[in-house]
This record gives sequence, C-alpha cells and structure tokens, in this order.
Amino acid sequence: MERFIFETSKISQLFCHQMIWNMKANCYKDDLAEVSDPDKAQFERMVDLIIESLSGEAKDFYEKEFGFFNEVTSISRKLMPFVKKSKPEKKEKIDEEMAKIKVEKGVYLPSHPEGQVIDIDRHSGRPLQSHAKTPFMATFQVTKEYEEEYSEDAITAVGGEHTLDDGKDGGANEGFPSLQGGESGKPRVKSEETKLSAIFKVGDDCRQDVLAMQVIAQFKNIFNVFGLDLQVQPYRVLATGPGTGIIDVVPNATSRDEMGRAKINDLTSFFLFQFGPVESVAFQKARNNFIQSMAAYSVLCYILQIKDRHNGNIMIDGTGRITHIDFGFLFDIGPGGIKFEPNSFKLTHEMITLMGGKTSQGYRQFCELTVKAFLSCRAYVEDVVSTCQLMMPTDLPSFKGEGTMIRLRDRFKPDLTEREAAKYMQGVIDNACENSMSIVYDQFQYFQNKIPYAS
Repeated sequence: MERFIFETSKISQLFCHQMIWNMKANCYKDDLAEVSDPDKAQFERMVDLIIESLSGEAKDFYEKEFGFFNEVTSISRKLMPFVKKSKPEKKEKIDEEMAKIKVEKGVYLPSHPEGQVIDIDRHSGRPLQSHAKTPFMATFQVTKEYEEEYSEDAITAVGGEHTLDDGKDGGANEGFPSLQGGESGKPRVKSEETKLSAIFKVGDDCRQDVLAMQVIAQFKNIFNVFGLDLQVQPYRVLATGPGTGIIDVVPNATSRDEMGRAKINDLTSFFLFQFGPVESVAFQKARNNFIQSMAAYSVLCYILQIKDRHNGNIMIDGTGRITHIDFGFLFDIGPGGIKFEPNSFKLTHEMITLMGGKTSQGYRQFCELTVKAFLSCRAYVEDVVSTCQLMMPTDLPSFKGEGTMIRLRDRFKPDLTEREAAKYMQGVIDNACENSMSIVYDQFQYFQNKIPYAS
C-alpha cells in the first residue's frame, strides 16, 4: 500500500495532494490534535517521503497550492478571538484577512481539483452559525476546462453542403472554426468560468462528514440501479488536517432556518412564493422534487441515525429538493451525547402539509417511495456496513464499538421477508409522522440558538 501511494503520487500531482491532506487528517483522533492515531508515525513518514520526492514544477505546484489553501483556512483560526462577537464584527475580520490573500496561477480548491481559482470574491466572506467554532464561507471565481465532443452535426454547413476544414488556406471553410486536428469526432478543449462557494472549518473533525457523503453516494447509486424516482444530492467534503476541512456549499439553496429569519413561517408559503400557485406546473414539479428527495433522505436518516436535524441543517434548493447537511451526529450519539430526537426521522406537520396532507396522493407517494427506497437498499446491506466498518479504527465519536455495526445492520432488517420489511418501514414512517420529539428538539434549538421553526 505504501509503495502504491508513493508511486502513484509521482504520476499524479492531484492524487499526491489528496493523499497528503488525507494522511494529515488521520494523524490524530481528535479535533485539537492532542490524541495521536496509532498510525501517526507511518502517515508522517509517508508524507515526508512524498514531499521530499517532489522537485521542479511539481514542488512549486505543491508549495503554491498548500500555501494558498492554508492561508484561506487560517482565517477560521484567526476568527477564534471573535467567537463571541457579533456577525458584523466577524465579517469585518474575514474581509480584512481575505484582502491579504494573493491568488497565484494554477491553485485550486481541494474539493474541486478540476478547476483553477482565478480570483476570490473579497467581500463574499460570511461567518456561519456555531456555538463554539468559527467556520466561514467564501466564494471563488473558478475556471474549468472540459472536452467538447464533435460529431457530424458539428461539421460546418456551407452553401447547402457539409464540408470539413482540410487545413489549407482559403476554400469553402475559410472563416469558420476548424475541428481539432481537422477531423470529426475529436474533442476540443473549452473552458468556462463559474463561481464556487465553500465552507472552511478549523476545530471540527470533517472525517465523519466524509464518511456520510460516501454512504449517501452509495445509496444514490443503489436507487439508480433500481430505477427509483428518488433524488439525493451528495456534495463534496474533504478533511485536510486534524480538525480542519473544506465543505462544498449546496448550490442555489436556502436553509429552513434562513426562511424563518426572513419571516417565511412554513414550507408551503415558501413554495407558493418561489414557484407560484398550487395548481401551477412549476409548483407541482417542485413539490414532486420535494417528495422524491424527502423519501430518499428519510431512509438515509433512519439507516444512519442522522441526528441534530434542526432547521439550520435542512436545505431547500431552487428546484424544491430537500438536502440534509452537517453529519456530526450519526449512529449512536446525538447532540450533548444523548439522543432525544426520534429514532425514525424528521417528518413534521409543515412537511406533510406541503405534500398535500395525510390523506393526499402526495403523501401516499412519499410513503410508497420511502418503502421502495428501504427495500432496495436491503440488497446492499453488507456493502454499506463494510464502508462504515472501515472507519471504525478512527474512534470517531459516533462509533461505540462493534455494537454500532450490529445495530446498523439490524436497521436494514435483513431477516425479514420483503413483505414484512415493507410493513416494518411503514411503521417507521408512522412513528416519524409529526413525532413530538422532533417538535421538542426544534423548540430546544429555538431557545438555545434562536433557530426558527413552524409550530
């Protein structure tokens, strides 16, 4: 394994960088880099070997990239003295630090190595809500290259005849863009500029979020294999050091918390404002997207026992899809070390109302899709358990020994027949439906962190 990592790092500079960040993130078992991992010496030796092998352009690339990323990430650390300050004061500090950063040619966001950062939106820095940490969000101008495939349809038509540029001066094609190499079917490299936003954290272990994203991606593949109309949106997370990491921002989305602060007091009101009347095609399509994504995430929340599901961790995007974020509490723990949210998932009155009510076709569709999603993932129980079991040696807080894996496997109900499993999952849905513990947790988050909720 050492030799594979070392040799592949010499072939691919991007792989090299990813492995360095990964091994640094796993050198310690805690956020504060105080509890060493048993493999720490081995990881550090490998990192040193890889870095020492770099030379010339590869070394310059490494130094530029890691220097740039460390500068951006360090802003979170510099915000620590401001943790109790107001958001405007934190924002001023972020803007001050971002103004100092020089963007060198070729650097990239670790979560998006396929694109180069060409500039930073110097005033995009935004402090995020956290009780004791100082995460912040920033937006970058990125250029991405991609290959555009050509076919016969792309051959220029002149005077009613299809002609190819033969590479000679003049002729029928003069003045038209030639195909790369003068041949049909070969790719032409194009580039486009886009904006990417990311969250930077210091003092938070992002490895658990990485695991959650891997499993969510597994579930997405499972749903696709079975051809289910379910929508899941994995986003990119990368742990870059002990207690540090970068997390993608869900594009074109707003949290349920932000809706409440904007005085939009329930999901139906938001959908009416965003998509128009209930009878409109736009509203119906958005509601269908909501139902399909709710079914998928409901099964995920149940299987992985995802907790801390307050309204700041639930996003709605521009198409009506729901997306869950922040996976700090999985499996056997909840906020404060206890679990007083329901063991099923969050299914509140406002969510059911948006679907059309308990007796509606929309709610029946949600129940059917949730049951189908559960039945489909049972066929891959060992794959999911194996993925999670690989992370057991990290001693992440959500792992409580081998019992965690036993309980994870049991939630798939592998011993039940398909009919029994369907009936069981309907019982889980019934338990989640307007569960009073979800209301209690929302009330707790409102009094503790002023996160709005629909009563």
